[in-house]
Amino acid sequence: MENSSKKRRRLSAEEKWSIYQECEQSGVKIGEVLRKHGLYSSDLQLIRREVKEAALERLSRSRPGRKKAAVVPVEERDQLKRELEEKEKALAELSVMFTTLKKKVHLE
Repeated sequence: MENSSKKRRRLSAEEKWSIYQECEQSGVKIGEVLRKHGLYSSDLQLIRREVKEAALERLSRSRPGRKKAAVVPVEERDQLKRELEEKEKALAELSVMFTTLKKKVHLE
């Protein structure tokens, strides 16, 4: 007697992803892809479900909120720091001038 039951091989994640991509291309006959890889339509359904679950799980891990701080070169940071100090100094001078003018207006 012949043993007609074949052992099904386990596909790696890379193989499943490759088969999934191959089946999702437009104009591709899915039956041909499945035959080429020795799979059934139920195998493809399982692969599609696994791809969807993996994508949803991965997307749910990326939480909205604060983004990571951008990396700024040291030279640019130092230049921005100097500009900020100059502007703060100018603002302080203008505040003194404004306060002085305000006092003069109220006294007159």
